[in-house]
Amino acid sequence: MILSVCTYGDPVLREKSEPIDVISDELRALARDMLETMYAENGVGLAAQQVGKTMSLCVVDVPPDADVDEEGLRENPDVAMPLILCNPKLVKASEVTCSREEGCLSFPGVYGNVIRPARVTVSFMDLDGKVQEIDVQGLVARAVQHEMDHLAGVVFVDRFSHVKKLASSGKLKRLVRDTKERMAQGS
Repeated sequence: MILSVCTYGDPVLREKSEPIDVISDELRALARDMLETMYAENGVGLAAQQVGKTMSLCVVDVPPDADVDEEGLRENPDVAMPLILCNPKLVKASEVTCSREEGCLSFPGVYGNVIRPARVTVSFMDLDGKVQEIDVQGLVARAVQHEMDHLAGVVFVDRFSHVKKLASSGKLKRLVRDTKERMAQGS
């Protein structure tokens, strides 16, 4: 089932996630619905806050042709997609960073460069309740970090430079206004 994506201005995007204690059929169904929603919106990641939930759950699916370095080689060939991350925790982040343009399904039409560690190690619980650990780089690392930010109530525009924040302020104000109008109408 395709879910409604919350847009900037919805207070749920600023809420911190609550840990998941039990893997239930309802949680598995939510993860499937989040993936379906993400695919329908042409995204590569989605966090529970973006669909109005405050649990520590996010999904990521980077297509193989987007998971490549400058030479066209796969960056994360051993990481099976899609990733469904319950209670993800950052274990290690590289000192090497990179700046790359990001967008977000909760910020339609807003894009900007964000500096993030180029490689991260993340632990999480899978949908079988097993703790896993992955080491990822490139776009997969960026997507995982972006979604983990959502779980902490942080949105990608928080990471924009001061100049980029100023340049985006008009779009952001319109987005907040439109979101509040939609919420007032109950849609």
